[in-house]
Amino acid sequence: MIASPDSAHLRTALALGRQALGTTWPNPTVGCVIVAADGRVVGRGVTGIGGRPHAEMQALAEAGERAAGGTAYVTLEPCAHDGATPSCALLLAEAALARVVIGTHDPDPRTNGSGAALLTAAGVTVTSGLHEDEAKRLHAGHLRRVESGRPHVTLKLAASLDGRIATSTGASQWLTGQVARRHGHLLRARHDAILVGAGTAVRDDPELTCRLPGLGDRSPVRIVMIGAETALPVGRLLSTLGRSPVWLLATPERRLDTADLQATGMEVIDVAADSSGRPSLEQALGTLGARGVTSVLVEGGQTVATALLRDRLVDTLVWYSTDAIVGSDGLAAVGGLARTALSETRDFRTFRARRLGPDHVRFLERAA
Repeated sequence: MIASPDSAHLRTALALGRQALGTTWPNPTVGCVIVAADGRVVGRGVTGIGGRPHAEMQALAEAGERAAGGTAYVTLEPCAHDGATPSCALLLAEAALARVVIGTHDPDPRTNGSGAALLTAAGVTVTSGLHEDEAKRLHAGHLRRVESGRPHVTLKLAASLDGRIATSTGASQWLTGQVARRHGHLLRARHDAILVGAGTAVRDDPELTCRLPGLGDRSPVRIVMIGAETALPVGRLLSTLGRSPVWLLATPERRLDTADLQATGMEVIDVAADSSGRPSLEQALGTLGARGVTSVLVEGGQTVATALLRDRLVDTLVWYSTDAIVGSDGLAAVGGLARTALSETRDFRTFRARRLGPDHVRFLERAA
């Protein structure tokens, strides 16, 4: 089946937005395509690094007078509020466009339907909801932060056929092959931040950077959660501070312990402890949301993964599966969740899957 022009152009806008994921926070990563009245594409734009300029502004600047009478395809409802720049909805209306096609509405109270209403009042025909599922996935971080005050949480797990992430001796490198590992680095580049527990940071001594050719500057903010008695991370996180910031989420009583790390440039953020003495996950995520972080990739370890799943704080699960069988004496990907009925276990549903060399990856989202 041949896609309609509207479908094709909005898919192009979605593709533009995906290219900039992880670079635009605290603003959403919007893609915009402007098509002239004669059907030619005359403008393209995507939200700039750090959130400015907006995608619509860039596309309109490229299109110029050719936008008049044409159609703008935008992945998210254009903003209706003035800030550092005029509202995008107003700019689109002033460009005398005939139509605006929107992927999904923006629940930000400053917009939340006002952008579409402004366009309609200016005589612009507004169509919304085309490829809405894809648009919501693109803007999942923005939507989650606006609606819940926290970032969208993606939990990444790489496990054997029997759900183990390491052998009985702790050996885990490398469970998956090179293709899957490169794919994991791409995930890092597409998130605002990456989070691990202190145990993983000390035991594995990871860099947590993106090391794909050409994407070295796309490394996310690196976050380590430090409990009451866990060791402090040093090693590669310390030696690569110039690549991207390192934030330590720690209970207040650990602040004195971390003075030396603070002196190196790591930032310590106080988070109240939960009943186990570790930083409260809910409060930690709320703190990150308040700092503008819209998406967090969690890479381990088992303790953090289990706690997030237990508290139902995981929005997307990325599960890499390899053909190895480790055995019950290996370390399970997920610890005990105290679920006694099968009805409690249907948290996620697969929305995309693919093969990565000898391995597989499944993308799962929280079931409604």
